[in-house]
Amino acid sequence: MKQQIIQHYNHYLNDRINSLREMIVDLTEDSLNDAKGSAGDKHETGLAMMHLEQEKLNRKLQEVVDIQSKFLKIDYSIVSNQVILGSLVSANDTYFLISVSLPKIEIEGKNIFAVSPEAPLAQKMLGAVLGDVITVNQIDYLIRSIE
Repeated sequence: MKQQIIQHYNHYLNDRINSLREMIVDLTEDSLNDAKGSAGDKHETGLAMMHLEQEKLNRKLQEVVDIQSKFLKIDYSIVSNQVILGSLVSANDTYFLISVSLPKIEIEGKNIFAVSPEAPLAQKMLGAVLGDVITVNQIDYLIRSIE
């Protein structure tokens, strides 16, 4: 299951990167086409708005590329009896992948959260072992498995 989760998140990140790149290309083409056919203040305002949107998309793209880079650098194959970076932790019928912060997914009817090691929940989980109970926001999490 761990490998399936990793593949799912990597596919998700690739899709986000490709989508952002397509949006940037489309915006670039639109601005080039617009530059050929118009003049005046209204035109300049439109180009400025497109340029700002393009900068915003480029920042978002860089952010997702950085997240993917961090995600791929983690060694998920390390087997440990305690929670470490790269662990898949089962607690309270939910799975937590200690890696980078990514959206919740569902695989085989199980909820999976990719959690950054800086997140309060991950901070409490790191170093915990099978059977430990950690409490975050008045919720007790019983660690049932560590992969």
